[in-house]
Amino acid sequence: MQKELPSNTADKETPMGDYASKSWWLESLPEPIVANAPLAGAQRADVAVIGGGYTGLSTAYHLKRLDPAIDVRVVEADVCGFGASGRNGGFSMTLFGLTKGITRLRFDDQRARAAHRYMEAAVDGLHELITENRIDCDYERSGYLLVGTSPAQVRRVEHDFRIIEKWGAKGIERWERQRLAEEFHTDYYRIGWFEPRCGILQPAKLARGMKALAEKLGAQIYENSPVTGFSKNAGGGYIVKTPAGELRSEYLVLATNAYSVLFPQLRALQRPVFTHIVMSEPLSASRMESIGWHCRAGVEDARDLIHYYRLTRDNRIVMGGGDVSLTYGADLDRDLNEKTFAHLERHVTEVFPQLRGIRFTHRWGGPVSVTLDMAPVIGFLGADRKAIFSLGCIGHGVSLTHYNGLTIAELIAGRRTWRTGMFFVGRKVLPWPSDPVTHGAVHVIRGFMKLEDRIYYK
Repeated sequence: MQKELPSNTADKETPMGDYASKSWWLESLPEPIVANAPLAGAQRADVAVIGGGYTGLSTAYHLKRLDPAIDVRVVEADVCGFGASGRNGGFSMTLFGLTKGITRLRFDDQRARAAHRYMEAAVDGLHELITENRIDCDYERSGYLLVGTSPAQVRRVEHDFRIIEKWGAKGIERWERQRLAEEFHTDYYRIGWFEPRCGILQPAKLARGMKALAEKLGAQIYENSPVTGFSKNAGGGYIVKTPAGELRSEYLVLATNAYSVLFPQLRALQRPVFTHIVMSEPLSASRMESIGWHCRAGVEDARDLIHYYRLTRDNRIVMGGGDVSLTYGADLDRDLNEKTFAHLERHVTEVFPQLRGIRFTHRWGGPVSVTLDMAPVIGFLGADRKAIFSLGCIGHGVSLTHYNGLTIAELIAGRRTWRTGMFFVGRKVLPWPSDPVTHGAVHVIRGFMKLEDRIYYK
């Protein structure tokens, strides 16, 4: 097999500290990560942030920008970017939860429209953050393309087109079949929804770049510091405990997303599922010419169990989705799924038959946070609103998590903005039922989605 493959198909004995085995993004960082010192002894801060992914790093960065005097400290179990922030597909996109239609059905038309505006601002905000701070993360503002590849998928895309037209939203283009065939040398696509404001990036580079930005402003970050628990202090504030220390703070931010399942206070509010990715060898110039893809947009189809794919800077194809791996309880060891990997590799040549024989060099998986109603939330633990959590990105969190970090920072700093007044800030979250019930129900739902995709959405 290819020389690169073993590092990303490690078995269950892979140590948690072996971050480079978790994705090609982490493996291909320009320099090896040297972890910060762990939390040790008794420490104090104004704000304690659990989780060194996008949400936690963005919160720390924006807090220091809003008020440089705030003492904010981030506690990360492994290294910053080890979790979903270093393993995702690298799409900066405007999806809030799932489709526009599903969001409108769940919340109403006005709130769905507000969510779309929030996500447009999130994508634009991430663009400004990366460009103004010159974060080296292979960022390309190449757009996002939602495609319909079957009659049922076309109807789903058309439905969202009607919603967006009713809202009067701008900046979205309708691509018909001929335009798609000219752009991509395939007859696989029937309709397209193109958003030029969106982009693609190298997610692990972005995470490490955000860490450097937050530290430059004075945030303190502890790595290799798994949180063993947190609690309310009898005298006010919170106590975060790790194996080697404790951190007392007035405010607590739980930026743990899918890893929230590890904490009893958050466990029922979301469940983690794992999505999977394969990566090809770099395409030669002739192979690139054979498929077109000159716009270099990130692509997603309109199935239930979506496929999402994009190009890397060196013209590898990253293909993800197709199915998910379910977890049980606090089990977060679902990185590898050979059946899904094989499906994804086949799908590359379903879309582009001219790429038959292409080699795939890397495979990996990562956790996605799923709320029961399939929508994100920024919430509070306790009436004092000083313990804040963010979860439920449903696999579309690159720009959302960064913008949520700004919203959380504004909440802590006492700034009242249109972001802090959004309907999903402080909304009531429907809890998942017990593990056995949830596991059985999710298996049934996943089975139905797979069957529907096979019959209608293929």
